[in-house]
Amino acid sequence: MSQDLADKAVAYLRHLENQDWGAARAMCSATATVWHNDGKGDSTIDENIAGMEAQIEPIQSMRYDITRQFSKPGEVLQQHVVNVAMKDGALFRVDAAVYFRFEDGRITRIEEYAGMPGTG
Repeated sequence: MSQDLADKAVAYLRHLENQDWGAARAMCSATATVWHNDGKGDSTIDENIAGMEAQIEPIQSMRYDITRQFSKPGEVLQQHVVNVAMKDGALFRVDAAVYFRFEDGRITRIEEYAGMPGTG
């Protein structure tokens, strides 16, 4: 069961990479919340996905490369690097750690600790 949730966490990120916002949203509960270490507090999953969609225009591609992943019943914790290629040719990487909580197979909570973008 834990591996199934680990696979679901990765699938969620693959939907984001492909800008398949509806598929990403469908993996979450109606009341899912998202927290980032940006000081803004919690947001709903709908607010989070809408924010990502609003920022995607200058991005050519992004890829989540998972560094390590740990799971136990109902939870997945992973470290990854987000590699972003901008349409103007700039390349960025963001190191992050993300916690996913699941209930009934759906994401109910995401907590993301991200570093500052670096070039690379």
